[in-house]
Order: sequence, then C-alpha cells, then structure tokens
Amino acid sequence: MFKKIQDIFSIPELKRRVLFTLGLLVIYRIGGHITTPGVNPIALKAFFSNQQGTIFALYDLFAGGNLRRATIFALGIMPYISASIILQLLQAVVPYFEKLAKEGEEGRKKITQYTRYGTVLLSIIQASGISIFLENLTVGGASVVPHPGLFFRFMTIVTMTSGTIFVMWLGEQISERGIGNGISLIIMIGIIARYPGYFLNTWRALKVGTLTPFRLIFLLVIMIFVIASVILITQGQRRIPVQYAKRIVGKKVYGGRTNYIPLRVNTAGVIPIIFAQSIIMFPSTLAVFFKSDFFMNIKSIMSPGTLLYQSLYAIIIIFFTYFYTAIILNPVDLAENMQKYGGFIPGIRPGRRTSDYIDRILTRVTLPGAIFLAFIAILPDIMMRRGGLPFYFGGTGLLIVVGVMLDTLQQIETHLLMRHYDGFMKKGRLRGRR
Repeated sequence: MFKKIQDIFSIPELKRRVLFTLGLLVIYRIGGHITTPGVNPIALKAFFSNQQGTIFALYDLFAGGNLRRATIFALGIMPYISASIILQLLQAVVPYFEKLAKEGEEGRKKITQYTRYGTVLLSIIQASGISIFLENLTVGGASVVPHPGLFFRFMTIVTMTSGTIFVMWLGEQISERGIGNGISLIIMIGIIARYPGYFLNTWRALKVGTLTPFRLIFLLVIMIFVIASVILITQGQRRIPVQYAKRIVGKKVYGGRTNYIPLRVNTAGVIPIIFAQSIIMFPSTLAVFFKSDFFMNIKSIMSPGTLLYQSLYAIIIIFFTYFYTAIILNPVDLAENMQKYGGFIPGIRPGRRTSDYIDRILTRVTLPGAIFLAFIAILPDIMMRRGGLPFYFGGTGLLIVVGVMLDTLQQIETHLLMRHYDGFMKKGRLRGRR
C-alpha cells in the first residue's frame, strides 16, 4: 500500500490533482466552522442534541454537521442534490427535458445549467425558512437569535445561499481539476468528520464498563462484515451479453464484437434510503413544530426502535429502490439503442422481446439490492436500541463513504494504469458505482 501511495505522488499530474482536491476539501472544512452572523451556536447545539430521528438530523448529515452549528455552509450541498434529483425526475415525465438528455454533451450542459439555477432558487427558499425558524427557536429560555428582525433574515439568506453556491463551485472544481466526484467527496468528508466522535464514544463506553472487550470484538467483526458486504453489493452486477452484427462501410468493417450491459445489483445507490428517511422522519419533525397530543402520539408510535418503524422503513426503501431504478434505467430505451446500432442479445428477438427480457432481469437483480439496502438502513437501529451496542457504521453514511471511495480509487487506478504503474489490486480491477 505504501508503494501505491508513492506511485501516486511520483506522477506529476496525479500528484497535482490529489493535492488540489485535498486543498479544496480543507477549505470546505474551515468554512464549516464559521458561524452565520447573529446566531447563538450554544443554544442551537442544545436543540440539535434532541433531534435524532427527525429530518433535521438527516439534513445535518449531508451538510457535514454545518446545520447544527448554523455555519455559512449550513445548507451544505443538499440544494444541489435536490435540484439534481428534480431534474432527473423531470427527464422521465417532461418531453423537453427528456429531449435534452438525449442531445449528448450540449443537452447535458443545459441540464447542468438548469441544475445550478434550481440550486440557487432552492437555497433562497430553504435559507428563508431556516432564518424564520431560528428566530422563533428558544432552548432552555435562551433565544437562538438574540436580535431577530428583517436584517437578520436578509443576512442569513445571503450568507447561506452564497455558501451553497461556493460549495457547489468547490465540487465542480474538484470534478474538473481534481480527482473523484467533487460533490460526492464533499458529502463524504462531512460524514467522515463525525467518525472521531464515534470512536471517542466507543472508547468511553469501554472505559466505564458499559461495553465489554468481548462485545467490542463482536462489534468490530460486524463492522468488517458490513463494510465488505457494502463493497460487494456496490460492485455487484449482472452482465447481459450484446452481439453487434458486422457492417461493411467502404473498405472498413464495423461491428462483429460482443459487449455487455452491466445491470448493477444496486442501481439506485443511496437515493432510496434518503427518500425513505425523509418520509419516515416526517411525523417526528411535525411533532417538533406542533406539540399537540395527536402528533406526539404519532411520534411515539413511529419512533426509532419500534417494530412498526423498522418494518415501514424497510418496505419504503424497497419500494423506492424499484421506483428510482425504473426512472434512471429504461429497458425500452436500451432495446431501441441496441437495435439502432445493430446490436442484439443472443437468443432474444430485437424490439419488444429485448426490452421485456432486460426488464425481467432488472427486476430480479434489483430485489437482493433492495433487501440489502433495507437491512443496512435498519441495522444501526437494531444494534443500538435492541442490542445495546454503540454501532454507528451503517445506513446512508456508510453507503456514501464506500461508494465515493470506490469511485475515487477507480479514477486513481486508471491514472496509474495509463502510465504503466500497477493498480491497487494485483488481480482484477476496481469498479466504481458508475
């Protein structure tokens, strides 16, 4: 491994890209400690300490802990992610955006521009809501905003919107001039920043005796098994062979080769868990705003740890896995594109039969991926609330970290192999999510 790291820094271009990426990530982490003007961070931290299991905690996860500190990056990259998801959904239902998606590079540039506009719009709306929410928030008799008013709202909107635009720019710069996907790396670095606190909590539990050495070893074994399983499912795929017929154009022969359609076990990625968390946490979030008996009863019934909560959570994840997979991967389009370029699946007639075959295979392949996503999502809740173990490595955070690291290592390995260096693996090749 040390030899691989030495190889990375022996290639000038790769070294420059890695250092550029690390430098921008450091800038992002520094900005994550600059508090928005006019906010009492101590009172806000006390409020967020009681918000586990609500949408606030989910949003704070993607913001890298910036929301609980009300920093200039409090919105994080979530407005950009939301705008990207909205544009993806629009491509499936609006003909104009569907046409743009099929126009190649020019169409992607327009979609990217629309995504940026949507990011700014969502940032303004969310920053407005946060400013009003902070003004009305009091914790233990202390106001989170000591001097509320129109000026505070304006400053909060400008500060947080500018922060999101800057974070979006950092992500695009990393993708263009650094290594890895910039947006994903920014999310990942915010999640990893929580890990030292998790290790410290585990050490404290071991020190006071609430966690025995035997249970710690058992916990480490479970962690290794979970991480290995996530890597296996992330890279797992079912390859469908596609044969292309030979075509003679002039004196050149085209086609006559065999390619593969890689249908991934987890095509939808982490999106189904995000959707499911947003829905399952909605009752608890409403109870924060409306402290009536009705909402408090719903919160108690739907609180994490209950059998109903875990069952509904798993069912919603499985549903959204199939739903999102159907949106981003259309078997009819795959069949039409194959037929257009003279491709066919051996033993399957082109056209409707091909699309039905791909759809049938995709449905079967997606099932184990959906069940695994549901298992990973509810595992921390089972381990912590039923097993009494300080298990923090699971759910959305682990899937994002493993997926992003695989993508980044794949790009680094590509640079190494292009310059005749050995990759990270002696046998086989690293495969990212894309």
